[in-house]
Amino acid sequence: MGPLATSYFMEMVIRMTDAQSDYEHIPMVIYNKPNTPDRTKYILDKNAESPLDTMISVGKVLERQGVDYIAIPCVTAYYFYEELTEKINVPIINIISETADYLKKRNVRKVGIMATDGTIAGGFLKQGMENLGIRVFEPSGKCQDKLMGIIYDGIKAGEPFDSNDFFMVEKELRDKGAEVIVLGCTELSLIHKYYDIGKGFLDAMEVLAQKSVLLCSGKLKRNCYELIT
Repeated sequence: MGPLATSYFMEMVIRMTDAQSDYEHIPMVIYNKPNTPDRTKYILDKNAESPLDTMISVGKVLERQGVDYIAIPCVTAYYFYEELTEKINVPIINIISETADYLKKRNVRKVGIMATDGTIAGGFLKQGMENLGIRVFEPSGKCQDKLMGIIYDGIKAGEPFDSNDFFMVEKELRDKGAEVIVLGCTELSLIHKYYDIGKGFLDAMEVLAQKSVLLCSGKLKRNCYELIT
């Protein structure tokens, strides 16, 4: 739904796959639907246009294409996960539970979340972590505004942004006690791609890409098992 995030997700899957030729890569069907109604806008204001029907229609197209799994490179979209799984007869890889499980298996007990207002307000990413006994820290209102500026006014708009805002949010979450900070918005994955963000981050979209490779019987590169920077 975010075209840059969608493009980068496809690249992630390709780069994570240990393939010696084109033939050994995983077949993918990409449905890029950037005009899907904004997920955050709907979560914050139920009078706004819902993206659910559009997402279901896209899922049905992919279902008819014969895909084995669906991956949605938009964390906020997982607010609708239950409704989507009820209507679409193809397994949808759950980026929330997969990310939480990844952290749990590595004994991470305290995490910070960087995500959209919709994901924060929806509470589903936080709940997914807390269900596995992981303590979650969220940004203050001021820092959340900085993040939304990066995501919407910067990355989604194709405009530059101040990387100092990103690191200000990081510092606040570290000061609260976060051992690892989850990049819980696929637009933030692009910061990870282009910037040296340092240690102690987990990109949820990388977890989704890794799981996609493994579920589709791809061979994962050795350096793609450990995703925490």
